[in-house]
Amino acid sequence: MEEARRQIQRQLELIDRQIIRRATALVPQQRRRQGLQRGETSGARMVLERYRATLAALTAERQPEIDALSRKLARQDQAIAAHHERQQIALSRAA
Repeated sequence: MEEARRQIQRQLELIDRQIIRRATALVPQQRRRQGLQRGETSGARMVLERYRATLAALTAERQPEIDALSRKLARQDQAIAAHHERQQIALSRAA
């Protein structure tokens, strides 16, 4: 049960890394298209805004998958907690 939970957690972390990697890869392309020069303050602010917007859009695309895995993770957490509680009750009765 706990191994299945760890796998789901790893899947969520993988999705997060994929989204961040993809958003980060798009930033240089956006800078080139806009003709921004290094060191431009307003340009840097604009790049950051675009990065955040891209990150939000990519996250929104994967949101159904993230939500499903999060719900599954919550159910597994509850099952593990219930199992541990049953074990504690059984141990206290045996003692």
